[in-house]
Parts: sequence; C-alpha cells; structure tokens
Amino acid sequence: MTALSMIGTYAAVFATGGALCAIAELLIVRTRLTPARILVIFLIAGIILEGIGVYDYIFKFCQAGISVPIVGFGAALAKGSIEAARTYGFIGAFAGGLIRTAFGVGTAIVMSYLVTLIFSPKTK
Repeated sequence: MTALSMIGTYAAVFATGGALCAIAELLIVRTRLTPARILVIFLIAGIILEGIGVYDYIFKFCQAGISVPIVGFGAALAKGSIEAARTYGFIGAFAGGLIRTAFGVGTAIVMSYLVTLIFSPKTK
C-alpha cells in the first residue's frame, strides 16, 4: 500500500465518519429527535443497508468510517441474522445477530468496567 493510497483511505474514512456525525448533529439541532432516537435511526439504516445488499459495497470505500459507528453494528446484526436464518431456519434469525455481535459487546462491557476501576466515575 503506497503512502498516497493510504492517505486517500484515511480521507475517505474521515469524511464518512464526519458526514455521519454532521447528519446526527443536524438532526439534533433541526428536529426534536433525541440522541437515543437518532441512534436507533442509524442502527436501522445499517440493518436496511445490509438487508438490501449494499452495505458491503459502501464498506469497501468507507471502511471504518461506516463500520465503527452504530450503522456498522446494525449491519452486523442483520448479517448475523441473515446467515443464521439460512443455516438454521426461522429461529436462527433471532439468534444470529446476537451471536455475530457478542464478541464486540462483551469486549465493550469488559473495557468499560476496567475504565471505571481506573478512573472511579461519579454520578452527578
């Protein structure tokens, strides 16, 4: 990978992540949507993109700019559900998303616990 292509990749990732943040900020400022509802909108957007089969094409260009935010989590849930439904049938659709995302969720829980041990947060 050349330095020029690496810079292009970083620029695409930065632009995509920034665009998602800008969209969220516009929704917060211009509408009465709460951050939680915007999060759900982004999650469902990832599910829809994966469901109609275009998420992988977007991912090839945007990479971490689209996969790290909640949109990527929604796509992972959908991909796991689709794969498990194909393998195990109807019941697999319910377990597949959880199986596919369990490692990331588990890691987030453990890391957040470690951070609370180090910094001892307090409620307001």
